[in-house]
Amino acid sequence: MSAVNITLQPRPLTDASVDHAIQAIVAGASTAETCNTDLASGPWDFDTRPGYGPGSSMGDVIPTGSPRQGELPREYREASEVELNQRIRAAKAILGDRVVVLGHFYQREEVVVHADYVGDSFQLANAALEHPHAEAIVFCGVHFMAETADLLSRPEQAVILPNLAAGCSMADMADIDQVEECWEQLAEVYGNMDTTDADGLVPVIPVTYMNSSAAIKGFVGRHGGIVCTSSNARTVLEWAFERGRRVLFFPDQHLGRNTAKAMGVPLDQMPMWNPRRPLGGSDAASLTDARVILWHGFCSVHRRFSVDQIEKARAEHPGVRVIVHPECPMEVVDAADEAGSTDYIRKAIEAATEPTTFAIGTEVNLVQRLAAQHPQHEIFCLDPVVCPCSTMYRIHPGYLAWVLEGLVTGEVRNRITVPQDVADPARLALERMLAAKPPAAPAAAWENAS
Repeated sequence: MSAVNITLQPRPLTDASVDHAIQAIVAGASTAETCNTDLASGPWDFDTRPGYGPGSSMGDVIPTGSPRQGELPREYREASEVELNQRIRAAKAILGDRVVVLGHFYQREEVVVHADYVGDSFQLANAALEHPHAEAIVFCGVHFMAETADLLSRPEQAVILPNLAAGCSMADMADIDQVEECWEQLAEVYGNMDTTDADGLVPVIPVTYMNSSAAIKGFVGRHGGIVCTSSNARTVLEWAFERGRRVLFFPDQHLGRNTAKAMGVPLDQMPMWNPRRPLGGSDAASLTDARVILWHGFCSVHRRFSVDQIEKARAEHPGVRVIVHPECPMEVVDAADEAGSTDYIRKAIEAATEPTTFAIGTEVNLVQRLAAQHPQHEIFCLDPVVCPCSTMYRIHPGYLAWVLEGLVTGEVRNRITVPQDVADPARLALERMLAAKPPAAPAAAWENAS
């Protein structure tokens, strides 16, 4: 799976900039609405506070002990956008092939313009493999992505996360203690988890979404499981069903439900596991009949999209093509024309040969970037409220300049490393995913609500 190569030639920022949109809203120069006016401030204003940052859901409680970012030096906090652009470009020019900068699709435009590769979490981790001789990999994303890059890169390469406070609320919804406890309770229902039945199937195969910690990936690797992405979830579930009677899918319930439903698994065979309740809030009979056990986790960004938003888009834009991410709730996926990964959404727009109106249900940074890149189409976010992924938004050009200039002086800042006892089984789970090849020409994950 290759990443998208992005030119490093400096170019002026356009209306692809969500930050510019938010600044205009706060200044009263725009009638649009943002979910939190604090998004106009520098993320360093919130680094010392526990939490996911402005724009996060009030229900997302960050775990105790989550990484926090130390104080960013004043020179980076007070530098202008133009100065930071110049300093980043200068540092990259000095470092050359010694560093590779990876930018996630959901990153702010001011960071993406400096990325050597732009893609989803797995594409970017894979892109790191294409630079085995780079001394440092600067991952402009969130914590679990940097961990994955560390798992797949060479031991001597330093993986750097510009802001340690850039976590992921979804990934935090399944911690290792909860998952271990879940596994023990399931063993009480199913018996020996390593014993195969008459069909050669074990009771349950654990499957974790890429959006999970290295510790969770390590758990999956130790228990015969596998990692998936939003692009290959169906292929991975097929792999799991060839080996297990059931699947334990975490942390995102919506990707698991939408994928399994599209494969024909009845909803009544997909019980929810709430880690705060005995047997996940279910009972032994329901767990025995289950095909997919869904973890009680979700993406706060994609949970913002609704059927009402889709109906409004259709009423105001006859003929609109609605594409949403499979992390959206099931009723939203069912109401859309198509559902697919961020890369699917990007490719669908690129493939449209006639001017088309697109209503997109995914993170606003990607949507605004696509709108700027494809002016022949009308492209807008289903949610009219400008609300970027709060943790992705913690990566700011000031932090990127800080870590790059540190490398210029020989200092590695914010290195992310996964302990060996976790890394080995986590790597095994990723290798299983790499070996489970999807069809050569994948269609939309779901089309016409099918």
